[in-house]
Amino acid sequence: MDQKTFQSTADPTADPTARTRTTCARCGTTRAGLPLTWTCSVENGRRVYFCDSCAREHLRSIEGRLDSAWW
Repeated sequence: MDQKTFQSTADPTADPTARTRTTCARCGTTRAGLPLTWTCSVENGRRVYFCDSCAREHLRSIEGRLDSAWW
């Protein structure tokens, strides 16, 4: 996309997180936007998010940098 076109059509007052939904990679819980309390991890080159409950339950595995397939 042309940069000039993008700038002319973008609404500077629009909140980009208001239009997205975030899904927990572990349990499937969804929330509008990007919740600040969720945990983000990069696995196999892609970003995955974990809700509060899943992050608390698997905190040691996350801190040990284990891939979520191991938990």
